[in-house]
Amino acid sequence: MNLEDMAKRPTEWLRGNGHMSDVVISSRVRLARNLAGMPFLSRCSDEQKNDIQQRLRDCIIQSDVADDTHYLDIANCSEIDRSLLVERHLISRQHARGAHPRGVAFSPSETLAIMVNEEDHLRLQVLRSGLAVEQAVEETIRADNTLEEKLNFAFHRKYGYLTACPTNVGTGLRISVMLHLPALKMTGEIEKVFRAAHDMRLAIRGLYGEGTEATGDFFQISNQTTLGKAEDQIVQEFCVDTLPHIIDYERRARDVLLTKRPIAIDDRVQRSLAVLKAAMLISSDETMYLLSLIRMGVTMGRCDELDIATVNELLLMTQPAHLQKMLGRELEPLDRAEARATYIRQRIEAASK
Repeated sequence: MNLEDMAKRPTEWLRGNGHMSDVVISSRVRLARNLAGMPFLSRCSDEQKNDIQQRLRDCIIQSDVADDTHYLDIANCSEIDRSLLVERHLISRQHARGAHPRGVAFSPSETLAIMVNEEDHLRLQVLRSGLAVEQAVEETIRADNTLEEKLNFAFHRKYGYLTACPTNVGTGLRISVMLHLPALKMTGEIEKVFRAAHDMRLAIRGLYGEGTEATGDFFQISNQTTLGKAEDQIVQEFCVDTLPHIIDYERRARDVLLTKRPIAIDDRVQRSLAVLKAAMLISSDETMYLLSLIRMGVTMGRCDELDIATVNELLLMTQPAHLQKMLGRELEPLDRAEARATYIRQRIEAASK
């Protein structure tokens, strides 16, 4: 697969037409697995890590886990290529920064990805647009079963699947959703939601997961523990007992803003749109902030120049690695700011025709 071509098109899970896509940008389900009879990565030699990668690579490619699965050796990728994969959520930042044999396999649609030698020997994930956790869980388990026909994973009769991080022991299942919560931020209610999520043992992170700050009112919320819980229990607690309440809070906050502060909403949205139409230089952070406000305006019916899919596309394509891959060269920060502003102006003009 050509990464230059990949960088020029949006990814499937950002298409913006999934269930509850006004609040839920995407759903992700991830499984952690380790090979039986092999040490965890932190105790492996480089030779063992290389053997693990070769064994898993061959198994993934030869299996029916996905059609036309593409495998990349991360250690041989350039820094920009690794950053591109992070921006598309195909690998984690930890995986990109590693210094040992490692790789990633992914389907052409990029809805399925398998990291090899990240924190665990294997991290399998499924990404879907909007709220589609149950569908993603089914696809993840199906892919896991396909791989387990050829591989023997480390498993304990009492504790379940054994993982490098104790919080993943058991099913190894982690569910996360990427949420857009601008109204809760504007109404000052976001901290209450965060405290409630913390009490329910949920992790709240930025756009790129662990170790990242929230930018533009985009948050990843995920379950923290899997030990002692079956898959259906984890899904029930996350998708039925918790997540709908957060979505409902955001929608109520938007209704309050529309009722009490409609001019303030229109002012923020139109100012953001005007800046993006006119800016000659713009940073990633400012872009995320302005697109967040425009996305809120689109979902609240206060902006008809763009749709959610276009806003989501801009969120991805204006990231540093995407800009550099599209232009085919490395760019200094100031040059990236200029290229970003140019791309945004052209994309908005094209979408408005």
